[in-house]
Amino acid sequence: MIRSYEIGDRKKLLEILWRNVPTYFDTSEVNDFESFLDHEGQRYFTLEMQGEIVGGAGCLVERDKGIGLVRWIFFDPSHTGSGLGKAMMEHCMGVFKSEAAIRKLVVNTSQLSYRFFEKFGYKVVKVQKEYWAPGLDLYLMERGLD
Repeated sequence: MIRSYEIGDRKKLLEILWRNVPTYFDTSEVNDFESFLDHEGQRYFTLEMQGEIVGGAGCLVERDKGIGLVRWIFFDPSHTGSGLGKAMMEHCMGVFKSEAAIRKLVVNTSQLSYRFFEKFGYKVVKVQKEYWAPGLDLYLMERGLD
């Protein structure tokens, strides 16, 4: 089940994020995620399986720029390959399609995850080495909203 983020989800989501450090995220990003929840939590979605929080994603909308942004998509590593990422991306696509102003979708990811987003039509438009942390490069990806 995908539902809107609630403040009570914070602790569990942080635990899951830490399970993805240092493989997919740097320790410095944990504070960034907490700040994101504080300021953009209304656009974050929590994913539950059998009543347990297993991950989430942010679906931000910048109407003035016509952009939809996927942010902070991650899941408990024990659920890798179970289709959770696909379900969340489909949910975000539904959010973006409901916003008439959106023309382009954007995601910032790394060399470890960009192939996942390629499955949804995203294309790499920029690579910046060691952007997130040593060994974690930025892959800026975009696609149109069709």
